[in-house]
Amino acid sequence: MNERRWTYLSDMDGVLVKEEHLVPGADEFLAELKSNGIDFLVLTNNSIYTPRDLRARLERTGLDIPEESIWTSALATAKFLSSQRPNGSAYVIGEAGLTTALHEVGYVLTERDPDYVVLGETRTYSFSAITRAIRLIEGGAKFIATNPDATGPSVEGSMPATGSVAALIEKATGRSPYYVGKPNPLMMRSALRRLGAHSESTLMIGDRMDTDVHSGIEAGLQTILVLTGISTRESAERYPYRPTLVLDSIADLIGRTTDPFGEG
Repeated sequence: MNERRWTYLSDMDGVLVKEEHLVPGADEFLAELKSNGIDFLVLTNNSIYTPRDLRARLERTGLDIPEESIWTSALATAKFLSSQRPNGSAYVIGEAGLTTALHEVGYVLTERDPDYVVLGETRTYSFSAITRAIRLIEGGAKFIATNPDATGPSVEGSMPATGSVAALIEKATGRSPYYVGKPNPLMMRSALRRLGAHSESTLMIGDRMDTDVHSGIEAGLQTILVLTGISTRESAERYPYRPTLVLDSIADLIGRTTDPFGEG
């Protein structure tokens, strides 16, 4: 029997790093993927940073991940919009990760009659920017959001993220956004196309049942839940779907990256 050659998609926060620190074993895991010639992408719903920024941040934790192996909700959003309306225009609430991705696909960023209002993460949401977004959507702009995460982590605790601000705009306009990032399987499929991989031989590693495992299952992938982030064994039991495998940590995959489910 031929051994299946796996491709890996992995969430970043809660799987490889946690609160700016390396998850023990994450460096060895990635080194093993590279030494075995296994293709992989690191995924994040965070749209603040460019892949170059994220590479530098990860390097400081001790992880060496090339820019081309990082796939963000900002990149997925830009790719989606480019396929929907090539060389369109957008009013953006977000930071460099999102604006750079849109510029790179040929989008014009404007406050006047844009095709889309695109909402992403930012450290400082501006009330005047949100008000402008509401008025542009009322004027006919389509509403896109990079991801539905309601809160994000900070040193002081939770802070409002894209999903919370999207809910505010939705309430004001009566228009629901189209979310591109996890748990939309669109983000998984765009990652697969980036790698030239097939869903049947790809697995998704994540720490959240509601985004990582959910989107992995909907994209037809095998899924691994690790318990170093949000979801626990107990909370995972409350969902009507199950991951293929539950592990304490990414470190549990060291030595078995070519055969993660013991199929060989």
